Amino acid sequence: MLIQIGFIVVGLLFLLVAGDLLVRGAVNLATQLKIPTLLISLTIVAFGTSAPEFVVSLQDVLNGDDNGIAMGNIIGSNIANILLVLGIPAVITPMALHLKGLRRHATVMVIATAAFIFMAFYSGILGLVWGLVLMGMILAYITYVGVHAMKGGGEEEALLDDIEEYSETSGSAWKTPLFLILGLLGLPLGAHILIENGSGLASTLGVRDELIGLTIVAFGTSLPELATVLAAAVKKHADVAVGNIVGSNIFNILFVGGAAGIASIAPGATPSFFPFEMRFIDMPVMAVATLVLAILIYARGTITRLLGAVMGAAYVGYIVFLGLNAGII
Repeated sequence: MLIQIGFIVVGLLFLLVAGDLLVRGAVNLATQLKIPTLLISLTIVAFGTSAPEFVVSLQDVLNGDDNGIAMGNIIGSNIANILLVLGIPAVITPMALHLKGLRRHATVMVIATAAFIFMAFYSGILGLVWGLVLMGMILAYITYVGVHAMKGGGEEEALLDDIEEYSETSGSAWKTPLFLILGLLGLPLGAHILIENGSGLASTLGVRDELIGLTIVAFGTSLPELATVLAAAVKKHADVAVGNIVGSNIFNILFVGGAAGIASIAPGATPSFFPFEMRFIDMPVMAVATLVLAILIYARGTITRLLGAVMGAAYVGYIVFLGLNAGII
């Protein structure tokens, strides 16, 4: 079991480092090709925030198993992003949710979450049709944000900040192909290591694969967001970081979920199923966390230190509950 856990950590490291390198290389290449910065931010950088979740979920679907890690990863990452990634930094410094345009994105986040939950209860599986629906929604969202930003809707400055974070100002001639190659090789390798050992650990512990996706994988793939929000909170730019978390949650459901559904028609692949526990335990937790964040955004509220502590404690409580329910605690 310790060996499996060690390989899971190795797989996560491959995913996180390779995902960051791929985005940096792609941003540099797009900049060199004179592609508009707005388009870069809305596609490459936005995808990059969900790259680990995307590769893990896609490979899990293509493996043709029960896809528990794939769906658990999407739901678990969104829960961790809200309760843990926003809660812990708020304990250090309160985060005011005043970023212009954040309400619009929060609305899309709520709609995406509601659509995902409806799909799970209505059909119980994520196949081609629902995958196309989710992918159509993310394309519509990207188009809307792009058009609004070009009209001076207030998001351009935040989008440009995203580009600056990933751009290399010097030595990019040789860094660009190196970053791209390492990223393209590292992501699938990390996903393979993670899925194989995650499923193995689930078998060893006698628990469902979804539990590994909801906990270890989701926590690991949310670590970059946690580091980003912590740094932004210290710099008093937490509102922009919150916007990135909202965008990440939207991409996790619509893009990652959509890709997983579409990939289910590939030879040897299978549609993703939503088991009872996921529909009646994990999805309600995701829904409540999403609604709480949306209400705070609509009210232009603040995630105070107390609320941040409550959110962090809620995440720990959720993980402990999953462990107790699975009989491993």
